[in-house]
Amino acid sequence: MSDDGAVIVDLSNYELVWPTSLFVSEGERILRTKGSRSSWEERVEWLLTEALVGSTAVADFQEVETPHGGWGSTRESRYRGDTREDWFEELISRASEIRPAVAPRPYWPQCQGLSLSAKGSTARDVRREFSLIVSDFADNGYLVEQFGEDCVDGPEDLPDASAVIARRLGIPGLWPLTPTVWDEDIFYGLIEVFHDLVSRPRLRRFHSYGACGWHHSEFHNGPARILYRTKVNELLREVGIEYELAAEGEDLGRLVTVTDDARHQLVHRVLNDSPPTVTARVRHAIALFRARDASLESKRSAIVAAVGILEERRSLIREELGKPNDGDLFKIANGFDLRHRRADQLADYNDAFLDWIFWWYLATIELTNKLIEAAEPPRGGSGSEPPF
Repeated sequence: MSDDGAVIVDLSNYELVWPTSLFVSEGERILRTKGSRSSWEERVEWLLTEALVGSTAVADFQEVETPHGGWGSTRESRYRGDTREDWFEELISRASEIRPAVAPRPYWPQCQGLSLSAKGSTARDVRREFSLIVSDFADNGYLVEQFGEDCVDGPEDLPDASAVIARRLGIPGLWPLTPTVWDEDIFYGLIEVFHDLVSRPRLRRFHSYGACGWHHSEFHNGPARILYRTKVNELLREVGIEYELAAEGEDLGRLVTVTDDARHQLVHRVLNDSPPTVTARVRHAIALFRARDASLESKRSAIVAAVGILEERRSLIREELGKPNDGDLFKIANGFDLRHRRADQLADYNDAFLDWIFWWYLATIELTNKLIEAAEPPRGGSGSEPPF
């Protein structure tokens, strides 16, 4: 807002194609950026181009007049008296008010059943749609850090993109993308590979000589991977594929089995709230259990790892529940053939029980995390020394 509290930015014509949190984090980073005025404005315009539908926001930003003697445009503007920094800072602070981009409502032919999909072409070619997602990332410079970028003034010995992929996936000849020849393993492998290859250019400049085009720089893989996971997971969800790219954990960027929101949040809390002494084992157990190709043995191993953490906390559980009630938590692990594999253990049970057992023990790890946290002395208490 301006100094008098008036609203500068009209959000009514903007639609956000990025996750709001990613747009805000990249915008806040630009606001902290120091350097030349031209590069600052280029970063803003590139972010607006990527994150919002169309060119309306860029046009509005360019229309803002910088006060006389400062950087920026001096043409007539409906934003007279406010700077581009004011405009952009307000946009980022009000990002939660920008409506997300959605598919347009059906047009007349679709409402009348005249579209192609109504004539029998209803199956979506998910592999082709994935290749289009990757092409969009490539067009926006997200593969330049790995594949290089053509320039009339630059070197001609660019990396072999197909070889870059082959070194990771072990399969040659996959670039340029040809989705019609992929089997399922190649398709899923490429989804995971490109998660690790993309990197967002935070700056781009147009090279006009010889119609060379845009050149990209200042790469960072963090924002790129968030955006990539968002787009790919949305595609997989829309076509009914029950896998998603993991957003955290030992299996970050790998396809894992989709769970409901409650279990997704449980995983997030346990991964982030567990003490450092057990974090690695928690991450490994979760990765074992939710892997796309998890076998029954992998799931049993994940359960055994979770039970091992609880065994170490048995004295804590006993303090809360009392003896012998603390043993009830371990009856499942000891009664089913999960870790000891004794003759008196139950072996003839439905595989679905493994899911129930794992999630129950993972929730119990979260419970004990909270008990440990509650037992810790408060930081900065009356007996502590003042910080310096």
